[in-house]
Amino acid sequence: MKRRRPVEYFVNRKIVLDTGVAVEYIVAGSRYRPLVGELLEAAARGRLRLFLAPTTASEILYVASRIYEAAGVKSPNEEALNYLTWLTSIARVAEPSLDTAVEAGELKKRLHLSLPDCYVIASAISLAATPLFRSLEREMKPHEAELRQLGVAFLDDLL
Repeated sequence: MKRRRPVEYFVNRKIVLDTGVAVEYIVAGSRYRPLVGELLEAAARGRLRLFLAPTTASEILYVASRIYEAAGVKSPNEEALNYLTWLTSIARVAEPSLDTAVEAGELKKRLHLSLPDCYVIASAISLAATPLFRSLEREMKPHEAELRQLGVAFLDDLL
C-alpha cells in the first residue's frame, strides 16, 4: 500500500504541531524525519499553515537541547535556540487566551493527558486546525475515538 504524502493530506489546512513532531526533524535517523521535512517545506512554500502552542515552543527548546547534547553538539543550548528560531519563521506561535486555557483544562480533566498535549489540542480547536502528534501515546489509547473526533492526527497515519 502506497502511503499518502503529508502535503496531500494537509494541503490548505492549518496544523498545530506537537513537540514530538517538531523534534523529529532534528533526529537524523528518525523514520518520521522525511514526513516532517515535507510538512515544513510545504509550510515554507505557503501550501499549509503551521502553528505551535506556547508550551510546545518551550518544550521544543528543552528537548532539542537534550538531543543536541546527546549528539555531542558543541553548544546544544545555542543550537536548540537556533532551531526554535528557524522553526518559528515557518510556524507561528498561537496566541494564548483564556478560552484556550479553559479548553486545555477541560481536556485535561476529561482525557487525563499531559497539559502540553491538551494545549496542542485546545490551540487547534481555537484555530480550527488539526492537532498533529507523532504517534498515539500510551495515555491516549483509551481516548483514541474521542481524540479522532477532535480531529487529532498522527504521523503514524501517514507512514
